[in-house]
Amino acid sequence: MSERFTQALQAGSRAWRQALERQLKACGLTAAGWSAVAALAELDRAAEGEEARPPSQTELAQHLGVDGATLVATIDRLAASNLIERTPSRRDRRVKLIVLTPQGRTLEEKLRAQAERLRRDALARLDPTQVAAAAAVLESLQQALESA
Repeated sequence: MSERFTQALQAGSRAWRQALERQLKACGLTAAGWSAVAALAELDRAAEGEEARPPSQTELAQHLGVDGATLVATIDRLAASNLIERTPSRRDRRVKLIVLTPQGRTLEEKLRAQAERLRRDALARLDPTQVAAAAAVLESLQQALESA
């Protein structure tokens, strides 16, 4: 039973990721690029109305749960595509803050809507009770693994 669960978890995750990556590829983004763009938009929305500053490259890496060096190539590609800008911090010119450009914000909104349609269409085929139960199981699994 537990082997079936992990196989189903991996297969479902892979199918979900591949469906999303098809949409991302059509827009010229990788999954890593989408994660960074989506996180920047999320952090920006959370900071609205506050005197918050954009995240540094290090803070963005921490938010995404990746190594800072790993994020550099992704940030370079996003900057080359004019989706983000690196701006020096006013407090410490060595620190680069990462900001979505208007083009990056527009693309994020488009992809977020596409991802929501994908989620809605995929989950519409399933029993809502089973979806809720699966979500609860996955949340419990995450907590168990993070506390191990």
